[in-house]
Amino acid sequence: MSHRTAVLVFPGSNCDSDLFKAAQQTPELAPAYVWYTTASLAGFELILVPGGFSHGDYLRAGALAARSPVVQALRQAAAQGVPILGICNGFQVLTESGLLPGALQRNASLQFVCEIPAVEVATSNTPFTQACAMGEQLRLPVAHGEGNYFCDTTTLAELERNGQIAFRYAEGQNPNGSLANIAGITNAERNVLGLMPHPERAMAEWMGSADGQKLFTSAVSFLQS
Repeated sequence: MSHRTAVLVFPGSNCDSDLFKAAQQTPELAPAYVWYTTASLAGFELILVPGGFSHGDYLRAGALAARSPVVQALRQAAAQGVPILGICNGFQVLTESGLLPGALQRNASLQFVCEIPAVEVATSNTPFTQACAMGEQLRLPVAHGEGNYFCDTTTLAELERNGQIAFRYAEGQNPNGSLANIAGITNAERNVLGLMPHPERAMAEWMGSADGQKLFTSAVSFLQS
């Protein structure tokens, strides 16, 4: 059985084809591109929001994309429990749209970073991490200029208390200055996950790591459960 998977596309998305191929590489997923003007995501069982520079990152990264018709549909899908994964710029879109708390700021170094840090799984209780072990370290590439996650102290305490921190950069490997080494978080219901590292760029050993496949394998297991 194939699960209909939406790969959203905004003007300026540049990781949509990588994400499409990663989903395509997972036999149980049937990916389709969905343009940002689309007003409904009905019928999709999984939604992927890719990286890139949506709308040129004018105003703030993800700010204009968050006001597009497809993100209104994304809110409806999230409320219905559809699993949603936002990667890099996709994470920024999710915070700008209010689907995830906090914000992504300029990297602490004020420089673009491109490397492969170790990323620790902080919870296996999400549709995208259930094939992972708590504390397991994945090697996932990062490539961003605004990946420095920030929230206020009340929100951080809530994220910690509710187990909504999905990924942390391993000790000493935080590439952007993110608060509490946060690399990815979920909403309270856990069906929406945003992360800065790129699992779709870690799908085979020739890429430097095949650890990203675990997020897609997890999603399939969740959909088939």
